[in-house]
Amino acid sequence: MPLTIYHNPRCSKSRATLALLEEAGAAPRVVPYLDAPPPAARILELASLLGIPVRELLRTGEAEVADADDLPDPADDAALAEWISRHPRALQRPIVVDDDAGRACIGRPPENVRDLLP
Repeated sequence: MPLTIYHNPRCSKSRATLALLEEAGAAPRVVPYLDAPPPAARILELASLLGIPVRELLRTGEAEVADADDLPDPADDAALAEWISRHPRALQRPIVVDDDAGRACIGRPPENVRDLLP
Protein backbone atom coordinates (compact mmCIF):
# COMPACT_ATOMS: atom_id res chain seq x y z
CA MET A 1 0.00 0.00 0.00
CA PRO A 2 2.40 2.70 -1.13
CA LEU A 3 1.04 6.15 -0.36
CA THR A 4 1.92 9.44 -2.02
CA ILE A 5 1.49 12.81 -0.36
CA TYR A 6 1.37 16.04 -2.34
CA HIS A 7 3.13 18.08 0.30
CA ASN A 8 3.92 21.71 1.06
CA PRO A 9 6.41 21.80 3.95
CA ARG A 10 5.37 25.38 4.79
CA CYS A 11 1.76 24.31 5.43
CA SER A 12 0.95 23.23 8.99
CA LYS A 13 -1.82 20.86 7.83
CA SER A 14 0.53 19.26 5.34
CA ARG A 15 3.25 18.81 7.98
CA ALA A 16 0.71 17.37 10.44
CA THR A 17 -0.63 14.98 7.82
CA LEU A 18 2.85 13.75 6.93
CA ALA A 19 3.65 13.28 10.63
CA LEU A 20 0.43 11.31 11.15
CA LEU A 21 1.28 9.01 8.23
CA GLU A 22 4.82 8.45 9.49
CA GLU A 23 3.64 7.82 13.07
CA ALA A 24 1.29 5.17 11.68
CA GLY A 25 4.26 3.41 10.07
CA ALA A 26 3.60 4.54 6.52
CA ALA A 27 6.57 5.69 4.47
CA PRO A 28 4.82 7.82 1.87
CA ARG A 29 6.44 9.08 -1.29
CA VAL A 30 6.61 12.83 -0.71
CA VAL A 31 5.94 15.03 -3.73
CA PRO A 32 6.89 18.66 -3.09
CA TYR A 33 4.24 19.82 -5.53
CA LEU A 34 5.32 23.47 -5.54
CA ASP A 35 8.69 22.38 -6.94
CA ALA A 36 7.31 19.52 -9.05
CA PRO A 37 3.73 20.41 -10.00
CA PRO A 38 1.59 17.49 -11.10
CA PRO A 39 0.65 17.56 -14.77
CA ALA A 40 -2.93 18.30 -15.74
CA ALA A 41 -3.66 14.61 -16.35
CA ARG A 42 -2.64 13.78 -12.77
CA ILE A 43 -4.79 16.61 -11.39
CA LEU A 44 -7.76 15.20 -13.29
CA GLU A 45 -6.95 11.78 -11.86
CA LEU A 46 -6.70 13.18 -8.32
CA ALA A 47 -10.11 14.81 -8.66
CA SER A 48 -11.53 11.52 -9.92
CA LEU A 49 -10.01 9.54 -7.03
CA LEU A 50 -11.42 12.10 -4.61
CA GLY A 51 -14.83 11.99 -6.31
CA ILE A 52 -14.95 15.76 -6.76
CA PRO A 53 -14.85 18.21 -9.65
CA VAL A 54 -11.49 19.86 -10.28
CA ARG A 55 -12.83 23.21 -9.04
CA GLU A 56 -12.96 21.71 -5.52
CA LEU A 57 -9.19 21.29 -5.68
CA LEU A 58 -8.79 25.06 -5.87
CA ARG A 59 -7.64 26.95 -2.80
CA THR A 60 -9.96 29.86 -3.42
CA GLY A 61 -8.46 31.86 -0.54
CA GLU A 62 -5.07 31.98 -2.24
CA ALA A 63 -4.24 35.36 -3.81
CA GLU A 64 -3.09 33.51 -6.92
CA VAL A 65 -6.67 32.30 -7.43
CA ALA A 66 -8.51 35.39 -6.22
CA ASP A 67 -6.39 37.73 -8.34
CA ALA A 68 -6.15 35.53 -11.44
CA ASP A 69 -7.22 37.14 -14.67
CA ASP A 70 -6.68 33.94 -16.66
CA LEU A 71 -8.67 31.49 -14.51
CA PRO A 72 -10.71 29.25 -16.82
CA ASP A 73 -14.37 28.41 -16.43
CA PRO A 74 -14.59 26.41 -13.18
CA ALA A 75 -16.88 23.90 -14.91
CA ASP A 76 -14.17 23.06 -17.48
CA ASP A 77 -12.22 20.39 -15.59
CA ALA A 78 -9.56 19.92 -18.28
CA ALA A 79 -8.80 23.63 -18.63
CA LEU A 80 -8.84 24.14 -14.88
CA ALA A 81 -6.50 21.18 -14.32
CA GLU A 82 -4.08 22.68 -16.85
CA TRP A 83 -4.28 26.05 -15.07
CA ILE A 84 -3.64 24.46 -11.64
CA SER A 85 -0.64 22.63 -13.07
CA ARG A 86 0.82 26.01 -14.06
CA HIS A 87 -0.19 27.60 -10.71
CA PRO A 88 0.51 24.87 -8.11
CA ARG A 89 -0.07 27.19 -5.13
CA ALA A 90 -3.73 27.01 -6.09
CA LEU A 91 -3.85 23.24 -5.45
CA GLN A 92 -5.62 22.07 -2.30
CA ARG A 93 -3.23 20.48 0.16
CA PRO A 94 -2.23 18.04 1.31
CA ILE A 95 -3.56 15.32 -0.93
CA VAL A 96 -2.72 11.73 0.00
CA VAL A 97 -3.15 8.98 -2.58
CA ASP A 98 -3.17 5.21 -2.47
CA ASP A 99 -2.91 4.47 -6.19
CA ASP A 100 -3.00 0.70 -5.66
CA ALA A 101 -6.41 0.96 -3.99
CA GLY A 102 -7.61 3.79 -6.24
CA ARG A 103 -8.33 6.04 -3.27
CA ALA A 104 -7.32 9.51 -2.14
CA CYS A 105 -8.20 12.09 0.47
CA ILE A 106 -7.40 15.65 1.38
CA GLY A 107 -5.69 15.99 4.76
CA ARG A 108 -7.91 18.79 6.05
CA PRO A 109 -8.11 17.90 8.82
CA PRO A 110 -5.06 15.62 8.90
CA GLU A 111 -7.10 12.85 10.55
CA ASN A 112 -8.91 12.32 7.23
CA VAL A 113 -5.96 10.29 5.98
CA ARG A 114 -6.56 7.58 8.57
CA ASP A 115 -9.13 6.18 6.12
CA LEU A 116 -6.21 5.27 3.81
CA LEU A 117 -4.24 3.43 6.50
CA PRO A 118 -4.67 -0.31 7.09
